[in-house]
Amino acid sequence: MKSQDIRKAYLQFFESKGHLIVPSAPIVLKDDPTLMFNNSGMAQFKEYFLGNATPKSNRITDTQKCLRVSGKHNDLEDVGFDTYHHTMFEMLGNWSFGDYFKKEAIPWAWEFLTEVLKLDKDRLYVSVFEGNEAENVPFDQEAFDIWKQFVSEDRIILGNKKDNFWEMGDQGPCGPCSEIHIDLRTDAERAEVSGFSLVNADHPQVVEIWNNVFMEFNRKADGSLEKLPAQHVDTGMGFERLCMAMQNVTSNYDTDVFTPLIEKVEQITGLKYTSNEVKNISEEQNKTNIAIRVVVDHVRAVAFAIADGQLPSNTGAGYVIRRILRRAIRYGFTFLGTKEPFINQLVAVLADQMGEFFPEIKKQQALVTNVIREEEASFLRTLDQGLQLLENVMAETKGTEVSGAKAFELYDTFGFPIDLTALILRERGFSLDEAGFEKAMQEQKSRSRAASEVSTDDWQILVDGNVESFVGYDQVENEVKITRIRKVDSKKDGVLYQIVLDTTPFYPEGGGQVGDKGTLVSANETIEIIDTKKENNLILHFAKKLPENLEASFVAKVNTDLRTATSKNHSATHLMHQALRAILGTHVEQKGSLVNPKNLRFDFSHFSKVTDEELQQVEDFVNARIQEQLPLIERRSIPIQQALDEGAMALFGEKYGDNVRAIKFGDSMELCGGIHVNNTADIWSFKIVSEGAVAAGIRRVEAITGEGVRQFFASQEELLSEIKTALKNPQDTVKAVVSLQDENAKLKKQVEALLKEKAKNMKAELANELQEVNGVQFLAKQVDLNPEGAKDLAYELGQNSTNLFLVLATAEEGKPMLSCYISKELVAEKNLNAGQVVRELGKFIQGGGGGQPFFATAGGKNAAGIPEALAKAIDYVK
Repeated sequence: MKSQDIRKAYLQFFESKGHLIVPSAPIVLKDDPTLMFNNSGMAQFKEYFLGNATPKSNRITDTQKCLRVSGKHNDLEDVGFDTYHHTMFEMLGNWSFGDYFKKEAIPWAWEFLTEVLKLDKDRLYVSVFEGNEAENVPFDQEAFDIWKQFVSEDRIILGNKKDNFWEMGDQGPCGPCSEIHIDLRTDAERAEVSGFSLVNADHPQVVEIWNNVFMEFNRKADGSLEKLPAQHVDTGMGFERLCMAMQNVTSNYDTDVFTPLIEKVEQITGLKYTSNEVKNISEEQNKTNIAIRVVVDHVRAVAFAIADGQLPSNTGAGYVIRRILRRAIRYGFTFLGTKEPFINQLVAVLADQMGEFFPEIKKQQALVTNVIREEEASFLRTLDQGLQLLENVMAETKGTEVSGAKAFELYDTFGFPIDLTALILRERGFSLDEAGFEKAMQEQKSRSRAASEVSTDDWQILVDGNVESFVGYDQVENEVKITRIRKVDSKKDGVLYQIVLDTTPFYPEGGGQVGDKGTLVSANETIEIIDTKKENNLILHFAKKLPENLEASFVAKVNTDLRTATSKNHSATHLMHQALRAILGTHVEQKGSLVNPKNLRFDFSHFSKVTDEELQQVEDFVNARIQEQLPLIERRSIPIQQALDEGAMALFGEKYGDNVRAIKFGDSMELCGGIHVNNTADIWSFKIVSEGAVAAGIRRVEAITGEGVRQFFASQEELLSEIKTALKNPQDTVKAVVSLQDENAKLKKQVEALLKEKAKNMKAELANELQEVNGVQFLAKQVDLNPEGAKDLAYELGQNSTNLFLVLATAEEGKPMLSCYISKELVAEKNLNAGQVVRELGKFIQGGGGGQPFFATAGGKNAAGIPEALAKAIDYVK
């Protein structure tokens, strides 16, 4: 069966068992601070397991895009070296939310594998939880007894807590699990060693393909377990491994999930990949295989992350995506000989392969391709820069061992991969102080961990079974009761308290809009709310202290000044989105936004700089809509398909329910949960303050509204007044500035002419100061010229000489600069290099630089170091 058919067969099987098929959630998580990415099928259903929301069906089936590259589940460094770990993978799942349990889940798993897919029963082994006395969790007798109906006892493995008790993180829903493993070895290998002994032993052909997790417990902050309100089933089946079993191969990379991508890499590089079936391959071929596996695995993770809204960046989830892509680039660079961007060419193959079931990769194909191409080009430049820096490190190294701290600086500051550093050093006869590198790495990790360490207490439930409601669209204050509290302690923010209310007017951060601030007021005290966020369907109000009486009645009051300013910026964002599509084209799509009381930031797809004229058109368009005084038309709960059919814009990377909220101002209509003005006239005015690139094909506009615009024009008026005063209050300010510029240009030309004349006059004087050292005409001197004049002087002196070595220093306005000129004949004959000379001498002026072998310059910060630098120059010709 083809992979597409296997996926369909699974979903259709569980649909026939009364399950609702739902789409994959985005790979990047928005409302769960405990996870950076969806790392399992159950992540998007966490709120149902915790009882914070009600699912649309008690039986659901899906295939979830998962990413395991950070935190507890981190497979990144294994990828490529074996044939079954991946960064992104698909998790086929069937879910029961308080409905069926073990006696249905286990037989259905067996039925699907052996009757629908017709896998060989003789190759299958199962496992059940052996129990754990310390946790007070007994042996899973029920699962064991059910399995005995299908397999003999010698095929049932009793698994320990590590293998057969599944938990997503340090806290949260968890429970015992029952796995199904398949033995894909040859008959001869199976006859020699039983598959039973190889289960959970990291054998590449004896692998887990199905995991039934029986969610019964919640892991608390203190490590203890408590029973969940209901029993749930969480099934995870590795799609890639199932394809391996169904396609009679012994590696995930030999399935049609990966072979089209591998074939494209072979076509681009001219190298061949050997399948897992080929034995006794050379070390060189093994390196090629590993590199190709890394590339085809990583492009899937990066492409889907970008398609789901996460662009590569230097922080958070964006940094993880950049790191995955850079790992692929460096494997290509080192082992496949790819010195030009090539990974972006695989996106088209991926879109053709997976676009039917995951339409986002087709829709965002151009964007994904461009972003990856730009990232590749940028990192390849970094690699070139790193190679030059590594040359400098080797030149400075006394002996043959390069300092681990230096190698870590290359890795940490410039992104130069440590394995590439080690490889180049070996080729050049150097060794690497690996212990020193590891020490520097661990110190950085410790600093990073300490900065981000967060400890969270368990929820203290004050009102049982209550799920809060949001009333903030209609009210900015109302009477509330506290239903639960939790303490959070982090090095970054200190101790904070999360407060949940029975009803709340506070808008939680989401859709680009920041969370509300305000107060909780009782008869006796006032508690400041400093932020509002959403987590697993709960609205969390952050405070630095708790009320003394948690059971009192409070009035929740939103800070209306901040709320009003934010709503103006949010509504203006919608109008600007409409304007950009009208003026630049319908290819424009929102790729990110930030809306706060001060300003708005809007990222969108567009492949060239937005011109000043176009920005003015956008500004005029939005201000025209403000002048039209368009009323807000809000549809609180409308079926999503109806909203889309009516022309509503849905934002990429967002997870929408069956019913959505639609916001309309005139012809602008978007799906949005945020806070808006009642009429566009309330925005008052709109002003763009900046436009620039964020990534390949992504532009960013920053703008202001309302009071921000008033302050902007007030500051511009003040600035103009200061300019007029400085120009002695001319009648025509613009004319006065132009006149000043003209005068400045004339004077500049005169100064340049005088300096050139000065340099010519100085030429004869310096020619007399040249001294012969080892057959070289040498001079090192500070001159009273600007750096350009020193360059002209050096070339003048060099015109009539074939053996000149010259170092000139300048210190214009206290900024030291060294210029080194070496006759081309000397460069060739004596292996002298001006670039290396200025890099070394630049250290004396606390700077550096470079250039060509015959002429180079170095700037610095310490003019007092010039005499020492000049004194040292003679060493090069002595």
